[in-house]
Amino acid sequence: MTRPVVGIIGNQYLINDEYPAHAGGTMNSEAVAEVVGAMPILIPSDPRFVTVPELLDLCAGFVFTGGRPNVHPEEYGEEATEAHGAFDRARDAITLPLIRALVERGQPFMGICRGFQEVNVAMGGTLYPEIRDLPGRMNHRMPPDGTLAEKFALRHKVCFTEGGPFHRLFGAREVMTNTLHGQGIKKPGARVVVDGVAPDDTPEAIYIQDAPGFTLSVQWHPEYRAANDPVSRPLFEAFGQAVRDWAAGDRPQIRRSA
Repeated sequence: MTRPVVGIIGNQYLINDEYPAHAGGTMNSEAVAEVVGAMPILIPSDPRFVTVPELLDLCAGFVFTGGRPNVHPEEYGEEATEAHGAFDRARDAITLPLIRALVERGQPFMGICRGFQEVNVAMGGTLYPEIRDLPGRMNHRMPPDGTLAEKFALRHKVCFTEGGPFHRLFGAREVMTNTLHGQGIKKPGARVVVDGVAPDDTPEAIYIQDAPGFTLSVQWHPEYRAANDPVSRPLFEAFGQAVRDWAAGDRPQIRRSA
């Protein structure tokens, strides 16, 4: 049986600080292949090479990955500062309209870390440039030292809304997650529902209200050891079911206003 195709959003990257490339973490492909049950395709996220309509036709679903570059603050009406870090304007130009099209079509997608933030910005929301600088907030950034396992270690709880989609999916109000991000949601976008928060009230899990398709997105990195993690696996499995349904032609009914 032919596997459905899931597009993995890539980032611009310089090999040896000089050779331009599009890159995606191997663990994203592993999660899509092994847990979602789909064929992972790395998307060169640049409007010179791909268009939103082509991507919608090519892929049954999308994973909006993390990445060192941040969404440019001009995309949510603010000026760039040193605290905003590096940017990938080509990725912004593809992902933000793609997310809006997916919401409209009911086509499944999952946002992870930067992808989580992209979903919020695509829907009209804003971001804090640096969470750890806010009063009462913890440092959510990746630990600078240690092994990969230590950097992706579970570091804080996420508490979900009683009876919300994440609570129903995991069967628990609280789970432990890793945390490897500097920015975070400031103002939720239109229809963006914050369904899970860290102990310092940083938004960690969202979905799009009344969207006809799968839109669950998280601020942490569930792709790390996704097949074996009790939180990551059900999230990717649920996304996989939505992807297979879409590929099979079982499309959600889209409610349109008169």
